[in-house]
Amino acid sequence: MPTPVHKPLLIDEFLDWHSGDDRVYELVHGVPVALAAPSQAHQIIAVNFGRRLAEALDDRPPCSARAEAPIAVLDSDDTCHIADLAVTCQPHEPGQKLTPEPLVIVEILSPSTENRDRKVKLPDYRALPSVQEIVLVDQQQLYCEVHRRLDDGRWLTDLLRQADARLRLESIDFDQPLSAIYANVSFEE
Repeated sequence: MPTPVHKPLLIDEFLDWHSGDDRVYELVHGVPVALAAPSQAHQIIAVNFGRRLAEALDDRPPCSARAEAPIAVLDSDDTCHIADLAVTCQPHEPGQKLTPEPLVIVEILSPSTENRDRKVKLPDYRALPSVQEIVLVDQQQLYCEVHRRLDDGRWLTDLLRQADARLRLESIDFDQPLSAIYANVSFEE
């Protein structure tokens, strides 16, 4: 049973809070909200993508890929998103709980999270000055969006729908076929 929360939490309090269960929570306006358990497709995509990101960063220390990455919302002390994956080039520091200066953020879309990922998290991520690219990956079909910040601050979106399409993340010199991200994932007809 989760530890009850009697008052709205701030981000630091949330990151020290223990739910008492194995679920992953986000902080939404001071309230811990449990995320749905990931599907098998979600899990496979997260591992495939995370592994490819880690390999791409091998020659770029201190850059690293992070799973279930806590991302603070700009100008908010009571909302903290948990991204499926994030890349930062800030060194790891023991005790650090938030993802420092994320460059790339990845969200794997599911039926229960897609609306929030697109309408709440995507604009919040775009507002973070360090973020250069945001990737939305669909778990139910071969479909990926890459949102890329341009030099003038505008955002460009690339849509990838073919297995041989190249998923490129310019901020970290990442280039993989979409098929590598979806390896071993089957879709319903």
